[in-house]
Amino acid sequence: MPGREIEVRDAVLWVEDTGESDLPVVLCLHSLFLDGRMFDAFVDAAAGRYRVVRPDFRGQGRSAAATTPLIDMETCAADIDALVRNLNLESINLLMQSMGGDVGFRLMAMAPERFRAAVTMGSSVRNEPADQLEQFRKWVDDASKGGFVGDTLEMTMAIMFGETTRNDPSQGEMLALWRSRIASLPTSLRPAMSGVIERGSALPLLPSIEVPTLIFSGEEDLPRPPAWSDEMAEALPNAKLVRLLKVGHSPILEVPDIVIPLILDFFENPDVSTKYEERERAGVS
Repeated sequence: MPGREIEVRDAVLWVEDTGESDLPVVLCLHSLFLDGRMFDAFVDAAAGRYRVVRPDFRGQGRSAAATTPLIDMETCAADIDALVRNLNLESINLLMQSMGGDVGFRLMAMAPERFRAAVTMGSSVRNEPADQLEQFRKWVDDASKGGFVGDTLEMTMAIMFGETTRNDPSQGEMLALWRSRIASLPTSLRPAMSGVIERGSALPLLPSIEVPTLIFSGEEDLPRPPAWSDEMAEALPNAKLVRLLKVGHSPILEVPDIVIPLILDFFENPDVSTKYEERERAGVS
């Protein structure tokens, strides 16, 4: 089924939906900068097993441009809640990356009965510490004035992908694709960027979210370091944490061969009896 525009609240979201009414649902919530296409490989792997729904957040991707100076996480969560109701989605498996987790945990807290299992990658739900916030404010300002070029583009790539990935020749095609897409992002992305870096903490919500949750944490994740994932795993009642060695902020793009099978297995059987494990990426010294 081709993507389409869907009106939700006061916004128009672009939504890709494989559309199978007889299959269980996976709702994918993307990272800032990367849009719903970051889940392309997952869609291919899930074919015939899951209906995959991929909205682009307001002010991002192919959704309508922002109409406010800042798009906060609560607004995005309310948008996705409205979309879920519009599409009559139930017993949802939730797949979240970075900002997608900031939105997704707020979403689960709003209507936990709608969700069956959750997977989060490169996320945390805490607010930015003061020193990192100041650095990111300058980054947002530079990107919104001059676009994603030069040092701003390099900083964005270093944030989104781990050092090992960026130095791995076998990752060249993937990195070139996303470098090109990030370089073409409009300066009108500023409200979405500001909403992410200025977000409040959602940590107080976590103890009430009993949805079984699998957390992927990259050892080389700069914006959401491993300690933040540990904090989240401790706060959630039913969580398992997988540490990915030599992996950065975007596991589903950096090591899809590791994480996609684990995601599919978890959605098939959301077992959190094993609380922690590590996975080493193959083929990199």
